[in-house]
Amino acid sequence: MSQIDYAKVREAAEGYRPDMVAFLRALILNRGMSCEEEAKARLVVAEMEKLGYTSTRIDGLGSAVGYMGTGETLIAFDGHIDTVGVGNPDNWTFDPFEGFEDDVNVGGRGASDQLGGVVSAVYGAKIAKDLGLLSEKYTYMVTATVQEEDCDGMCWLYLIEEEGVRPAFVVSTEPTDNGIYRGHRGRMEIRIDVAGVSCHGSAPERGDNAIYKMAEILLEVRDLNERLPHDDFLGKGTVTTSEIFFTSPSRCAVADSCAVSLDRRLTHGETWQGALAEIEALPSVQKHGARVSLYEYRSTAWTGTEYGQECYFPTWVIPEDAPEVRAAAIAHRGMYGEPRIDKWTFSTNGVAIAGRHGIPVVGVGPGREAQAHAPNELQWKDDLVKCAAIYSVMPAIYCDLDL
Repeated sequence: MSQIDYAKVREAAEGYRPDMVAFLRALILNRGMSCEEEAKARLVVAEMEKLGYTSTRIDGLGSAVGYMGTGETLIAFDGHIDTVGVGNPDNWTFDPFEGFEDDVNVGGRGASDQLGGVVSAVYGAKIAKDLGLLSEKYTYMVTATVQEEDCDGMCWLYLIEEEGVRPAFVVSTEPTDNGIYRGHRGRMEIRIDVAGVSCHGSAPERGDNAIYKMAEILLEVRDLNERLPHDDFLGKGTVTTSEIFFTSPSRCAVADSCAVSLDRRLTHGETWQGALAEIEALPSVQKHGARVSLYEYRSTAWTGTEYGQECYFPTWVIPEDAPEVRAAAIAHRGMYGEPRIDKWTFSTNGVAIAGRHGIPVVGVGPGREAQAHAPNELQWKDDLVKCAAIYSVMPAIYCDLDL
């Protein structure tokens, strides 16, 4: 890779620092949770066009898509533009959408999760163009995707299955704490329902309290978590109760139904069928005839397109010596020293790209995992610059590897 002048790349990325900061602050200001991303999608397209992208578009689900170059191998850089809400405003020391900046940080909802990654990806293509790194070997693609917070990966199911987009690999720009990530656990959203019979609360023996039935089940779910398998790289499979619902005629009556949601994290080797079977086999589930099911997600995008999927998000891992990881490591090593190679704790769009469709994913993203969904969310300006520089050279390095 001697043809790449890494010092020149770093200098070029540094030159775009003010533009990247301004772009990030504008994205934060335009806010938008899942299905409300139109303003941000249009802002991303406008920024791409300003920077001279070869072509841009908005897909049917509302994601902003841009292409730099027209080469043979399609290499995508993905980041989602929807955010979670702000939670309790009293926990913020600054306005989540007006945000703030100082010499080091940019603050605001979505700064690390995950708008900073989109900013670096958009400018990575511009740096590659400026330095003559584009070639007939590859096309640099950026996807600023939607609805990830509500249903991670569905935006890429749409791109792959409905629009026929299939890159050679995808760089996920989710925050990686200055590392290179090559996988994460999968997850499922499971529901348990149990029925009861209502009666007046003054004589509970006349009824059949669904909440008491569920209480027995919940203790067994808690204990199941301790028995789930462990993987040396991805860590332990887990299950926890995340929501509880009930119906009752009044506060003076016995509950006639109860349901809970379970957050199930799947480590390497676990399957969705096995995870459901484990819940169905719990003694109290069988004793009380509880129904175990997988949630379905369906929504209407800001474009008006209705789309959905079942709430199963597969585990995925790529090898440490995979060419995608090697390309990221060479780029990092050339400009910033030896990288740390690790995994995410949370889930990403890789569940669809790699987990469902077998397209390799490697993670390189500005910001910190711990900032995701937290109040006073921060992004580091240095991270924006660093990742843009790495992105700008990764496709050229990848295309020159002996695969």
